[in-house]
Parts: sequence; C-alpha cells; structure tokens
Amino acid sequence: MQFYDATNLRAISQEIDRLCDTTDTSYPRAQKTARVNDALETVVGWIITADGTWQFDDENFTTLPLARYTLTSGQHSYAFNDKFLAVEEMQILPASGGLFRQLKPIDSDDLGGVSFEEYFGITVSGSTFTAPSGLPEYYDKQANNIKFDKAPTATYVTLDNGLRVRFKRTGSLFTVATDTAADATVPGFASPFHVILAWMGARPYVATYHPNRVAMLDKWIGDTTPTPTGMKKDILKFYARRQLDKRPIMTMKKLNPL
Repeated sequence: MQFYDATNLRAISQEIDRLCDTTDTSYPRAQKTARVNDALETVVGWIITADGTWQFDDENFTTLPLARYTLTSGQHSYAFNDKFLAVEEMQILPASGGLFRQLKPIDSDDLGGVSFEEYFGITVSGSTFTAPSGLPEYYDKQANNIKFDKAPTATYVTLDNGLRVRFKRTGSLFTVATDTAADATVPGFASPFHVILAWMGARPYVATYHPNRVAMLDKWIGDTTPTPTGMKKDILKFYARRQLDKRPIMTMKKLNPL
C-alpha cells in the first residue's frame, strides 16, 4: 500500500481520511505523515523483537546495515550512531589486512564482579582512561558508546575504516508531499500489514474527534493489552517464523566467554 494516491484512493493517507471522515484540509498531510512515521517506527520495533535468524531491514534502504569507522590510535572508547537500534556484530581489521576479525561482546556480569577497566588493565588518571595497546578482542556497550579491551594502534590494527559494525536500524521514514500527486512510496515491511499504519495514523485523530471509534481501531491494531492481538499478533507471528528453511536446534551456551 503506497503512502498517497488521490486517483485510486487505495493508499495509507486515503484510508486515514476514510477512518476519520477527513480530508487533507481537516487533517493536514504533514500531520498524517508525522503520525504514520511514528507508527512505522513502532511497527519496526515490534518486528525487530520478533525476527529470527533472517534479520529484518527496511526494504526501502539501498545500502546494507553495515557501517565502517576509522579508529584513532591509542583510543579504546568510541561513540556510535544513536540511530542504531541495536549493534549485532563488530569486526576489526588487523594491521596485516586480510579478513576482518569478529570482536566478542562482553558485559560486567561476565567478569565475576570486576569492572571492565580492572579486568583488562585499563588505568584511570582523573578523567583519562588508558588501555594497553593491541588488537582488540572484546567490546562492551554502554548507551551509545563502545569500549575495547585494548587500544588500537597502527602496529596492530588497520586504523582507516578498520572497524566494521553490523546493526539494526529503524524504518525509512516518509517525507511530506507538497501537492496531490501520487506518492508511490510504500512501507519497507511485508505488504499484507501495511494498512496498520493507516489505523495507527488515524487513532490519535479519532481519539479527539470520534472517540467512539477508538475501541474499533484498538481491536484491529492489537497493541493495547499485554498479550498482542489483532494485526500486531499477526505481524509478530509472521516475522518470528520467516526462517522456515532452518530447523531450530537446542544447544548449550557457555555463560562466561572468558
């Protein structure tokens, strides 16, 4: 379902108008766009919590969810993009080049009650942290920062674009059209569920002007109870089962990676 289509009327904006008894005048396109974008980010959040080994990424993006970073010699802590919803993997390129090496995520719970700095011999002087030089093996995430167990230098690491991050990101958001021409942009998730963005975009409006319709939309959407119902339940079920070509196998996992 595309975002706007004044000719065929089978679009998200037109469905919102039908649900709300509105037009682009009484419910301006800019407001619809903002609310549909909010809904899109919510739905992407649902999908990301449900997807299995076949990882979701918005189909409208033209690049893979991979980022390359240039490292600073002697610096072991870095800020990363706050638009990353989740970091899935970090890899580092040794000074000798060749293949990227995967870094191992670690948390304070894995260190037996010892701080990250104490465990890896990172010294502190005032507000300055100094890590031993070397090729990093482990990383820890805190808010939008990562820190390595060792400080990369040119002796051990390819600094220029030497860090590669695979991440999850939010959806590709809609932009506000300035005329009544068709906007053929479609949401970047499975098409059977596109209409939920119209329902979610209509709900704030009807809550103010047609409160008797809120219960109907809530039932269709299905996100107002602890247990998902309605279309939310269908979305979670669909994305949780996409990897049907892979048989789930129970395996043992070591709790302490060190």
